[in-house]
Amino acid sequence: MSTTLPQDSALVLGTLRASINEIDQNILQLLARRGEVAREVGLAKRLTGLPLFDAEREHGHKDALVLQGKQLGLPGQAVRALYDVLARLGVAAQVPLSHEPSRPRLTPPDSEDFRLARAEPGRPQTRVQVGEVEFGSGIFEVIAGPCAVESEAQIEAAADHCRAAGVRLMRGGCFKPRTSPHAFQGHGLTALNWLERAARRRGMAIVTEVLEPADVAPVAEKADMLQVGARNMQNAPLLRGCARTGRPVLLKRGAGSSLRELLCAAEYMLAEGNPQVVLCERGIRTFETATRNTLDLSAVPSLRELTHLPVIVDPSHAAGRDEIVHALCRGAWGVGADGVIVEMHPRREEALSDKRQALTPHQLAEITGGLQGVEVWEA
Repeated sequence: MSTTLPQDSALVLGTLRASINEIDQNILQLLARRGEVAREVGLAKRLTGLPLFDAEREHGHKDALVLQGKQLGLPGQAVRALYDVLARLGVAAQVPLSHEPSRPRLTPPDSEDFRLARAEPGRPQTRVQVGEVEFGSGIFEVIAGPCAVESEAQIEAAADHCRAAGVRLMRGGCFKPRTSPHAFQGHGLTALNWLERAARRRGMAIVTEVLEPADVAPVAEKADMLQVGARNMQNAPLLRGCARTGRPVLLKRGAGSSLRELLCAAEYMLAEGNPQVVLCERGIRTFETATRNTLDLSAVPSLRELTHLPVIVDPSHAAGRDEIVHALCRGAWGVGADGVIVEMHPRREEALSDKRQALTPHQLAEITGGLQGVEVWEA
């Protein structure tokens, strides 16, 4: 059934639509100008050695805009969402246009085993969006949080420190795979509720590990990103279950696994139709005893040749001791990683797991101050 407007009404409607079109065009012009200014800001920051992402300024500016928006009759949630888009565009504009993802140079004969995960000419670098974070975009990201969610008070304090340091994606273990069955195993879904509330109140997304296929669905309801740990890297039912949720997945390399085996594990999830996979190098088992594991930094440029998936590094589990984590973070950036995931505890002397490798809030702030939001190094 068609509706015919009176001629005068049609003219008024046409005029109003033309006005909206003009406003939209003006907005595009302003966005283009904003991008030009953002590039100038990026140049100024690089010349002065400042990080591209200033968490304190960004959140203060966002709050001011939300208040102004409310005075203009705009919903706060809409203003926040709009500013998040503008902030991502602004950071992207500060990255030099010369940044290009590395192209594949290795084509091993068994790459058919991971044909969906392998890099090929014409296949673009995969970008994985998790909250405000976009892995594979050329911006280095620092994920941080405690090894285990021990109590509501502990995770609230940890969230405060993470947010203050500029963290946008918070980690926290709710189900803990421990070497000894007598060690602290985590508080499960109760801990997940604590983690979600603490992070959401501060505008952060969350990533947490899933241990069993039965836990995938309830964890996926709360978490923005699922983690498959090193012990479960080749757990096919768990890989498939995580993929089927449609959530982004952080896949850690096993301590005794080759890069081919890591990519085959990722292939399980890509074969389920979920391309949102981020790979993580977290150290391999060697004869060395000075560190908990041996961080295989050569894995990062090798994976960038082999796959289109983003790659990050876990220096905390590789080092096993906090005093060298910062150096390993810089090493991860230096070989072209898309980011790092580190452990931080607000009172690490009281930590129930991995206290030796946990960073203090001050150590975390030192790492994010130099690396959060900077351009990924093209090794």
